[in-house]
Amino acid sequence: MTPYARRGVHGQTVEALARRILGGDIPEGATLDLVALQSELDVSLTALRESLKVLAAKGMVDARQKRGTFVRARSDWNLLDADVLRWQFEGGSTGDADRALLRDLAEVRAIIEPAAVRLAAERRDDTDVAALEAAVAAMAEDTGAPHAVEADLAFHRALLSATHNELLERMEMVIESGLAHRDRIVHSSPHGEDPVPAHRAVLDAVRERDPDAAEAAMRALLDQAGRDLDRVSGDDDTEGRHPQ
Repeated sequence: MTPYARRGVHGQTVEALARRILGGDIPEGATLDLVALQSELDVSLTALRESLKVLAAKGMVDARQKRGTFVRARSDWNLLDADVLRWQFEGGSTGDADRALLRDLAEVRAIIEPAAVRLAAERRDDTDVAALEAAVAAMAEDTGAPHAVEADLAFHRALLSATHNELLERMEMVIESGLAHRDRIVHSSPHGEDPVPAHRAVLDAVRERDPDAAEAAMRALLDQAGRDLDRVSGDDDTEGRHPQ
């Protein structure tokens, strides 16, 4: 499913409501005052209702007779939805909550990516290798944070694509939202381990169709990613900046 895009007033309204809910400004269980929100957001009631339908589809809100529209419990939210993840990372969570979400992401990656890279090593074709090579080459270019982040995302996207497993390929929507946020945090700090050798080791193992080496290289890459994030988060005496 394609992530929800920002589309004019409707898109802005969806994002504004989502971030208020995710940030706790509109708490779980709260009944929404649609008239007040309509006035505050300066949108039509129709636009507001259409925006709430988007959030309802993601499990965040619901409506009942006599109760009206209300925020559902967090346990009902589709937390694996790419938009819900993005909204949390882009402003819905801060401080300890943000770090907890990044920790959860790291654990998910540690489960998915070592297994995925084994499949990639077994199933990759020349197009897959070319995509991985292009991403590593772009990563080696010192052209600023946005470029570095996109190169890293392109690498992990290509890696999942190389599994030739449609469900694993869709996991990019889960991983990318958090990975982009993590990359921006890590890249904002002045010192860190060079990400290129770790990614090149994964590429080399996939190219050589060596699943064991590919898995070992991916685990080493994820360990490095964790070290860099720990430094930026203040869990280490030094600081890191590179995305993994």
